[in-house]
Amino acid sequence: MASIFIPFLILGGIGILAGLLLGFASKKFAQEEDPRQQLLRECLPGANCGGCGFAGCDAYARAVAAGEVPVGRCGVGGKETADKMAAIMGVSSDAGQPMVAFTACCGTKDKAERRFHYYGTSACREASVIPGGSIKSCRYGCLGFGDCVKACLFDAIHIKNGIAVVDRDKCRGCRACIEACPKHLIRMISKEAAVEVYCSNCERGLDVKDICKAGCIGCGICSRQCPQKAITMQNDLPVIDHALCDGCGLCAEKCPVHVLRLIKEEGSSLKDERVQMVPDVVK
Repeated sequence: MASIFIPFLILGGIGILAGLLLGFASKKFAQEEDPRQQLLRECLPGANCGGCGFAGCDAYARAVAAGEVPVGRCGVGGKETADKMAAIMGVSSDAGQPMVAFTACCGTKDKAERRFHYYGTSACREASVIPGGSIKSCRYGCLGFGDCVKACLFDAIHIKNGIAVVDRDKCRGCRACIEACPKHLIRMISKEAAVEVYCSNCERGLDVKDICKAGCIGCGICSRQCPQKAITMQNDLPVIDHALCDGCGLCAEKCPVHVLRLIKEEGSSLKDERVQMVPDVVK
């Protein structure tokens, strides 16, 4: 019998010794939590959306308390949350320019050619893996099945005339729509941005014209006409430096295909398709 109990006694002793060592180490090398961390966490809305660049509100509060990042990154909480966090940290509140999502596509149903009738799963991610990567002739364009709509927690994005359009007043910059879009068409821009490029097709002009009436033809007129030199051409697409742009709208006026548009005017004429945001058949 002794031969049976001896191994149990040895293992038990090892377990007790290991527990004592771990307990000693936890006290010896313990790091005191910054008391401000919990206060900062209580200021945050608890959405855990990741819009601040961290995995959740706890991680962001920890980074702010450690002085690694500034206050004001919480798009959901906005300026009110930034002010509360700034008071705790003893710094000035500077939330910076709030960011909102933007869809770089204007290939609506009447503008972008369709390659075929689609009868598959009504989801962008599934439709994006078909041969050619799109139901549209433009493989860069919005598929229009509304994966981004379903991902948004704030009812800030809807399918209008076959493309995703962001409601800038409702958007909280959580980036959920960006993660949901398999075509990588959605990106974050400043809420104060006046003009943007509503196209992501980086092919040459004649090739773009053949597949989308609204696509950028890469002519560069916008870049040459901009008085602030805020536009450069990269991969046959205009890129706007919003730090230089003064919102004069000259680029939008001169663009021959109207792919540069004043953001505040965009979307007003597009038909809202919330009821049919994930149609079974796209024609």
